[in-house]
Amino acid sequence: MKNMPLYVFIVCSLLPWCEADADQRPRARDIGLVVGIFSPGPLNAITDVEGVKVGHATRIEGDDIRTGVTAIIPAPGNLYTRPVPAGIHVGNGYGKLIGETQVREFGEIETPILLTCTLCVWSAANALKEWVYEQPGMGEHSVNPVVGETNDAGLNNMWADPVQHDEVFAALQSASSGPVAEGSVGAGTGTQAFAWKGGIGTSSRVIPESLGGYTIGVLVQTNYGGVLTMNGAPVGRELENYSFRDHLEAALDPHPDDGSIMMVVATDAPLNARSLDRVAMRAIMGLARTGSFASNGSGDYVIAFSTHPDVRRPRGSEAPIVAPSLANESMSPLFAATAEATEEAIYNAILRATTVRSSRGTLEAIPIDEVRRILEKYRVLNWDTTLSPKR
Repeated sequence: MKNMPLYVFIVCSLLPWCEADADQRPRARDIGLVVGIFSPGPLNAITDVEGVKVGHATRIEGDDIRTGVTAIIPAPGNLYTRPVPAGIHVGNGYGKLIGETQVREFGEIETPILLTCTLCVWSAANALKEWVYEQPGMGEHSVNPVVGETNDAGLNNMWADPVQHDEVFAALQSASSGPVAEGSVGAGTGTQAFAWKGGIGTSSRVIPESLGGYTIGVLVQTNYGGVLTMNGAPVGRELENYSFRDHLEAALDPHPDDGSIMMVVATDAPLNARSLDRVAMRAIMGLARTGSFASNGSGDYVIAFSTHPDVRRPRGSEAPIVAPSLANESMSPLFAATAEATEEAIYNAILRATTVRSSRGTLEAIPIDEVRRILEKYRVLNWDTTLSPKR
């Protein structure tokens, strides 16, 4: 990789800005926090959807650069010549989502999806454009890069525009279909959730064969506030860290009420753009279950796409193109799976995140032992066994 900066690959556990290696922190199911009724895929990640790849590049530099970029490649092959159908839903529109209007107009995504910091989106989009033009089969076409963001300014000097060509190419070239790194990595390096350290999280669901047998995968970049709730347990209240606490209890440190979240939903179900828009709406329901209320200054966006090979249409065709699409009556299991996977992806982002410090501030990792104690108190753990239907 030509002139690749070493800081892209710095290991968290070797640096003072990150308190502990993410591998030492659990995912939700590791502590018995089982969300919903459907089972996850083998990786419990968006990469359980066949063809989806994810890569990260993390930039740590000096005392005030704590950021990165996360790349989601929806499907193999040239996405420009054979786009994937897609839908975008806006829960609250205080944000920058490059490429949104063309996706809404055409119902298709023609590039990978990037997530990064707020003021990095334009440089990231320019780099993504360059990457697309290097792919086989490209000519001199206009391309519509899709880049979303959340504001990591609490830890990161985003005004320095720290995500550039090298970081974007590193994330894209490292993208794989295997396990997905979570927490304080890539686009989640400097982000928060409920005033704790947040970041990247992912989860998946496999619908039973009797309901279609399809897979739903979700990846999130958290950076929002609210009153943290886990499987209904009031974790935020118990930890005395929640929105408006400074007004309700005269707390010393105001809780960040504003913020954003990017949610990316992938499925192998044969869906058209309209159905994918409906799926995207259900991610907001999973978000709400975690305690978000989509504050005034929050950018809450969902990008949903289908990887089913028969719904990918060529960019140009003289003859009409017939593509399969599930009937509306078959959509409900996908809706439920999307809400579940979104909720669990957010919990994974919070639990896996490590403490990160910079000259701009510190975001502490949520205390795992305290979270487990609260979840046990409210009897919301191990629902896969304690709430199993009688046979």
